Amino acid sequence: MKRDSRLSGVLHVLLHMAEQDGPVTSDILARAMATNPVVIRRIMAGLRDQGYVRSEKGHGGGWTLACDLSKVTLRDIYAALGSPSLFAVGNRTEAPGCLVEQAVNAALDQAFEDAEALLLARLGQVTLAMLSAGFHEGLVARGGHHDLESAHAS
Repeated sequence: MKRDSRLSGVLHVLLHMAEQDGPVTSDILARAMATNPVVIRRIMAGLRDQGYVRSEKGHGGGWTLACDLSKVTLRDIYAALGSPSLFAVGNRTEAPGCLVEQAVNAALDQAFEDAEALLLARLGQVTLAMLSAGFHEGLVARGGHHDLESAHAS
């Protein structure tokens, strides 16, 4: 079953970007996400359109954060990604003629709606600043320092 991991990946790179003093190139971010720089540029362009990041062209250019981490929630980033489907599970058919399957769909639909509402509410309670604080706690516990390129070296 294919999972959409864009939210996790974008949150990952946004937190790395928060640790940088200057712009980060699509190539470096692509290495951190183990993907192609074109994928990064496409995703980041959507975030730029929402005002979460900005891009600088030319030598020394790249992506930088354009938002206050304490004001941006995981739900905001989820929405900026186009609100992808949260669940891989679904009904066998959407408009069944069978009364049994209609009952099954009704029960599952309600469960999916309840679960989605709960998950979206939770995503709305967690800010990027909270994720960053958790990262820093782990960093201090390790006694290390953060370096994006060495953190994802092959």
